[in-house]
Amino acid sequence: QVQLVESGGGLVQAGDSLRLSCAASGRTFSFHTMGWFRQAPGKEREFVAAVRWNGGMRDYADSAKGRFTISRDNAKNTMYLQMNSLRPEDTASYYCAATTRVLSSLQVMYVTYYDYWGQGTQVTVSS
Repeated sequence: QVQLVESGGGLVQAGDSLRLSCAASGRTFSFHTMGWFRQAPGKEREFVAAVRWNGGMRDYADSAKGRFTISRDNAKNTMYLQMNSLRPEDTASYYCAATTRVLSSLQVMYVTYYDYWGQGTQVTVSS
């Protein structure tokens, strides 16, 4: 049974930083692509960042470029999202996702390509 569990969310002020973690259990050895998505109330779930197996290839949404950094530690079966210079518009529930498939830089942006999802962690940024 594959399980993804996010942690690290919280209430912060604009300009602060947070680091989200996604701990994977189960058949984690087969995850090639892992990603972060977020969803604000009343909005669709949107892509934030993705990383491939060896960590060498990463993709970011325009809103995340220059502020967020995605990484993964395969030895610990954990993925991270370091978020700096947070803004009120970053407020959302953040979800980690994983798939065994090798996704292109275009495919990583779409929720339909991921097979496993976590329950989400809330990030709230006050102005």
